Amino acid sequence: MFSALVLRQEQNQTLAGIDKIDESQLPHGDVLIDVDYSSLNYKDGLAITGKGKIIRNFPMVPGIDLSGTVAHSDNDRYQAGDKVVLTGWGVGENHWGGMAQRARLQSDWLVPLPKGLSGKQAMMVGTAGLTAMLCVEALIDAGIQPDSGEILVTGASGGVGSVAITLLSQLGYQVSAVTGRIEQNGPLLEKLGATRIIDRSEFEQTARPLEKQAWAGAIDTVGSKVLAKVLSQMDYNGAVAACGLAGGFDLPTTVMPFILRNVRLQGIDSVMCPTEKRIQAWNKLAKLLPQSYFEQACTEIKLEQASNYAEDITNGKVTGRVVIKL
Repeated sequence: MFSALVLRQEQNQTLAGIDKIDESQLPHGDVLIDVDYSSLNYKDGLAITGKGKIIRNFPMVPGIDLSGTVAHSDNDRYQAGDKVVLTGWGVGENHWGGMAQRARLQSDWLVPLPKGLSGKQAMMVGTAGLTAMLCVEALIDAGIQPDSGEILVTGASGGVGSVAITLLSQLGYQVSAVTGRIEQNGPLLEKLGATRIIDRSEFEQTARPLEKQAWAGAIDTVGSKVLAKVLSQMDYNGAVAACGLAGGFDLPTTVMPFILRNVRLQGIDSVMCPTEKRIQAWNKLAKLLPQSYFEQACTEIKLEQASNYAEDITNGKVTGRVVIKL
């Protein structure tokens, strides 16, 4: 028997509680993992609180990320004792996830723990960090170089934003960070590498079709009015990597930034990202993230605290990454 956070639905309400689970209750998979750490992402927060329709079937163990040690494997790719990482693939949504001391998963969903990272550090990166790396790679692929101009990161104090700022700074880019809590988060964002901190309110007003050009590239985690504002301010030949919808899934913009300024809008998905691309991104993260990131951008909690932190993360009250020690 082992502990797990289990979500159930009663009268259209999502209820979360710590249960004792038997290994036989775990869903099908060819690899059994002793989970060392999971993490709390915005999507996990929506699932646990019931504020978003994330869960496909109940009961469900949430947790879209995990790191741990292979206890048993029916696939030659992994052996007992191997250290592995899981992000995405619908785990924690339609397959029991990482907020349990054991998990049974498909081997195709796993990647080896990158050399140079501990299991805890991997969860300090997690889905958010993988997504941030894919966003940075998208800007590079679009031809945005450090000498192209300033890069804007919205939702900067969240998991994706904090990793993106760190990566961009390490690569030599000048980064401006947008946050709704300047006094609280400004000092941390500056330590991570942001050269300018901008209040979120400046991006929440209705955007004109085109505004003054300001950004060579941008990473947006918010969507809706904020993304529309960002697009209207992009430089000619600029590129935006969009990966989140914390502010809404609508996009009240026009085609003008795209056809008059040659702006590129690139969607970023890490959930179904192919395995080889995942491994490459994880290896880059292990090389690029400095030790200072791991010292500043993480809160470690126990499984029993996950529900309270889920409420906080959906209300924009969490800075950086939240790691759950199993």
